[in-house]
Amino acid sequence: MDKPVKIGIIICDRYRTCAGGKCLRAFHNREGAFEQYRGRDIELVGFATCNGCPGGNIEYTPAEMKKNGAEVIHLATGMIVGYPPCPRIRYFSEFITEKYGLRVVVGTHPIPTSYYDTHTNLGTWNSSSWKELLAPTLTDADTREAYN
Repeated sequence: MDKPVKIGIIICDRYRTCAGGKCLRAFHNREGAFEQYRGRDIELVGFATCNGCPGGNIEYTPAEMKKNGAEVIHLATGMIVGYPPCPRIRYFSEFITEKYGLRVVVGTHPIPTSYYDTHTNLGTWNSSSWKELLAPTLTDADTREAYN
């Protein structure tokens, strides 16, 4: 079998006490943004926060993850479903790719129904750029409900 894809996860600091349950469940079940690895071995090599606005850990955390073999950094779903969504997520993606040469995926676990409904009603994600960012974590209604 191929060698595992090594992954780092960076979460929003608002959720710094999060135990990672939804992210890790999606990781193991290959759901949400981890669906792209279905049929492949994956290994988690780092899990950290952005260190709060404006994201000071974004400058250094990917380096540590890369030393541990990370090939891909996932910016957690919390960064896009929080209130408000992270205003720096695009910059974080570009910075990590440019500075560290790592692929960045926005999202981890599927978006839970409660967040999906709220942001849909608020019109938060109406722009085409948000639709692109949300694509890895949008799933069917049953999966969204299972992560609620």
